Amino acid sequence: MLTLRLKNKKGKVISERFNETETYLAYKEYIYQPGDYIEVAVDKVPSFLWIQVDEALAPSLIYLTKKTWRYNIITDKTLKRAFSPKVFSGERHYITARLASTQDINTYRNLALNPHDQKEATGAFPHAFANIETRNDSTFFARNAIDGIIANENHGSFPYQSWGINQQPDAKITIDFGRLVKMDKIALVLRGDYPHDSYWIKCTVAFSTGEERIVHPTNNLDRQFFEFGEITTSSVTLKDLIKHEDDSPFPALTQIEIFGRDITE
Repeated sequence: MLTLRLKNKKGKVISERFNETETYLAYKEYIYQPGDYIEVAVDKVPSFLWIQVDEALAPSLIYLTKKTWRYNIITDKTLKRAFSPKVFSGERHYITARLASTQDINTYRNLALNPHDQKEATGAFPHAFANIETRNDSTFFARNAIDGIIANENHGSFPYQSWGINQQPDAKITIDFGRLVKMDKIALVLRGDYPHDSYWIKCTVAFSTGEERIVHPTNNLDRQFFEFGEITTSSVTLKDLIKHEDDSPFPALTQIEIFGRDITE
């Protein structure tokens, strides 16, 4: 059974709908209030689930490790700066959830992609986290690096949100899959608001097995692909970030994509 609920800050159910494999919530006259959240419940875990909590967010294929998952409705203006101005706005809303098919799960894809990732760990994967996020500003959160948006010729609020490192030399970001996967390639989209920005010329890519690979990005604005051969891992960490010797102190990451497949029986 798959259940969707909208709850207020006190946990009161405002709306609920359920079905075996796919369900939705729809509203014509409801304005989200601070503290509202969407709750997804499944009968068993782990489960793969397609979720879209708002029309202004792209659907996400997530891996749930808890039977109940919570997505906090974003009403705070400072947090909204990293999202489309349309997100959670107005009175009309449509939310969907469905269990993923075997074909969905087995497809070779960007395993890091999750527009529904949240700053804190929630039991849904992939999840991005970092040891620094510039000024704790939502437009520089780690989650921005896996939201699927590749606009990188500016910086700051949507659609130019990124992972910002606040000039910290030991900055690192980790993409946690929540399970073992097989991956063979990554793509980096570096933020390129030149000359405001700088860029990294050497990065270490580390895996949960202890293996590491060195990559050498450039100031190219496009996706920069790096192939490794097949690696089994539960996470990918980008660390030891060596900046180009230019005048700008602001390298940043717009997007990291990690290509591979789930390990299935």
